[in-house]
Amino acid sequence: MYDLLVVGSGPYGLSIAAHAAAAGLSLRVQGRPMASWRDHMPTGMFLKSEPWASNLSDPSGRWRLDRYCAGQGVGARHGEPIPVETFASYGLWFARHALPDDVDERTVTLLRPRPGGFEAVLEDGEVLHARTVALAVGVLPFVRFPEALHGLDPEYVTHSSHHAELSRFLDRDVTVVGGGQAALETAALLAEQGTRVRVLARADRLCWNDVPPPLERSWWRSARSPHSGLGPGWRNWFYAERPGLYRRLPGTLRSRVAANALGPAGAWWVRDRVEGAVELRLGQEIVRAREVAGAVHLDTVTGSGVPGLLRTEHVVAATGFTATAGRLDMLDEEVRARLAPGAHEAPTVGPLFESTVPGLFLAGLMTAPAFGPAMRFVQGADFTARTLVRGVRGRLSGSAGQVRVPRGRGRAGAEAQVPAPAHPVSAHTAPPAPTGGSGAGG
Repeated sequence: MYDLLVVGSGPYGLSIAAHAAAAGLSLRVQGRPMASWRDHMPTGMFLKSEPWASNLSDPSGRWRLDRYCAGQGVGARHGEPIPVETFASYGLWFARHALPDDVDERTVTLLRPRPGGFEAVLEDGEVLHARTVALAVGVLPFVRFPEALHGLDPEYVTHSSHHAELSRFLDRDVTVVGGGQAALETAALLAEQGTRVRVLARADRLCWNDVPPPLERSWWRSARSPHSGLGPGWRNWFYAERPGLYRRLPGTLRSRVAANALGPAGAWWVRDRVEGAVELRLGQEIVRAREVAGAVHLDTVTGSGVPGLLRTEHVVAATGFTATAGRLDMLDEEVRARLAPGAHEAPTVGPLFESTVPGLFLAGLMTAPAFGPAMRFVQGADFTARTLVRGVRGRLSGSAGQVRVPRGRGRAGAEAQVPAPAHPVSAHTAPPAPTGGSGAGG
C-alpha cells in the first residue's frame, strides 16, 4: 500500500509528487504527463503567464523553467511568452529529475474507499491501494459549453481544449465563442492558417492585458504596483502570494472574487493578431443552435434584445471550465456523495487541501473558490504542493485536523466538524513536517 497516490501528472500533480518524494513518502503517480499541454493545445500557442511565474515546484527550487530553457538554448525572459511545446517538454524534464520513478501513464477509472485508505482501478483492470490520494486532474474533466450548444454533434461543435491541431478547419468557416485568451488565440491561429473565422462574445468589448512593466524598476514604482505571478498590482500580489490568507476571507467575498477576478482577457501579444484580422461579433449571446444542411445555425440576441442569425460550419466553444464534484466521474458514488459542496459547487477543502473525505486531497482548479485565483494558474502549484504534502504527512501520522464544512447555505459562519480518523503510518513515512510558514507563493 502506497502512502500517496497522485492522480494526474500536470504541473500540480508533478509538483505534489516532487514534494512527496522529497518527504520520503512511498508514492505512485498516474496519468499522462503534461497531457493538457501536449494533447489539447494547438501548435503555435504560448503561455500567458510570465516564464518566472511558470515554474513547477520542487523543495529545493532546482528544476526551474529558466534552467531547462538555458539547457535547450531557449530564452526564458520577462515579457517574452513561452511556447506551449517548450513548457510541455519542460514538464517531462521536471518529472525525470524531480521524481524518483517514472510516471505510470495509465488512467485511473475508479477510485473507492477501502479500510485504511483507497482502492484505485486502472484502465487495464490493475488495482492499486493507497492510504491517501491527491486528485490533480487539471481542467479537462470540467469543460463548459453554453447551454444553447448542449447536445449538438461533435462534428459541428467542440471545445477549445479538444484540439491539438487546427488544420482540419483549413478553408472552412468557424465561429469561436468566448472572449478570453483561449478564444482569442485560437481565432488568431485559425485566421493565420487561412480559416474564415469570427469571435462571438457576450461582452460588448474585449479586455486586453497590458504589456508588463520591466522587472527592474524604481523602488517607488514597485511599491505602488508590485510584480506577481498573476500580474502587477497589490491585489494580484495578494492572490498570488497569500492563498492561505485568502482562504480566511469571508465566504461571500471569496465567492465574489472567484466569479469576477482575473476575468476573460487577451494577452497583449495576441492583440495585433486579432484586431483587424478576425471578425468580432461582440455583445451577442447564443440563445439557440441547430444543425441545418451540414452547418450550424446560431440564433443570437444582443444586450438590447435585437435578434440575429449566424450560419457557420463549425463552432469552437472557448468558454472555460467549471469544477464541480459531480464531474469527477472516476470517483465511486459513495465518495462523490461525501464531498461537501462549497462555493460555486466546488468541493469543500480544508486549510491543507484535504476534502471532506478523510485522506482525499484536491488540487488545482477545484480549489480556486477556497484558495483564490492562483489555483487557476501554474503559479498556484508551489503553495499547493508544499501545503498539501504537509497535510498528507499529518494524515499519515494521525495528527491531521478536521475539515470544517458549512452546515447550511443560509447560515454564513455556521459550521460542523467532520471526524477525520487517522490512518497508520507506514515504514516509508517521513516524520511530521515542522509547523510554521505556509510556503505561500514562493
